[in-house]
Amino acid sequence: MARYIGPVCRLCRRQNEKLMLKGERCTSRKCAVERRSLPPGRQRPQRRKISDRGIQLREKQKARHTYGVLERQFRRHFAEAEKRSGVTGENLLHILEMRLDNVVYRLGFADSRRQARQIVRHGHITINGRKLNIPSYGVRVGDVIAWWERGTRTEYYKRMAEQIADKIVPEWLSLDGEKLSGRVLSLPNRSDIDLRIDEKVIVEYYSR
Repeated sequence: MARYIGPVCRLCRRQNEKLMLKGERCTSRKCAVERRSLPPGRQRPQRRKISDRGIQLREKQKARHTYGVLERQFRRHFAEAEKRSGVTGENLLHILEMRLDNVVYRLGFADSRRQARQIVRHGHITINGRKLNIPSYGVRVGDVIAWWERGTRTEYYKRMAEQIADKIVPEWLSLDGEKLSGRVLSLPNRSDIDLRIDEKVIVEYYSR
């Protein structure tokens, strides 16, 4: 399946906002948004005002790039959110947050969602004791996420185990720092999702 393999800092510069796609680099002086405030591409003397449709598209793209989801996957997630009871926008964020790669990132096992996706794809993560290498897998309440036994032998695991105490875990997750395993306690509330994403605008984009 095709994926974006270009420089991810261009995505942040396009949004003129930090999407936290490169972990610690985004909080350092090397962040491209702070070093180069202009968007990528050839600069024009005068830029036209962005239309309502353009604002909706930009917000949708921001959510896609933040979670590392392709367009077809994102459409499927939105279709599933519409079928569920409740507010469609919040349902969409719940589905994105409950993806396995995002949960691995939220637990502090990775510095970014892209790195979390790679960890899952390499087979280092287990769900309820069963190894799983599908980043888009929808984690459920009560599931236990842990490292596979062979994954604990890697140098990355040893470095991560030393730094895991400094990680902040959302309230809808619990982390066992000694065993380096986490459990999903509940669905995340909208206040638990610390992202500047306007889900209502995304709903408007797909409703036209």
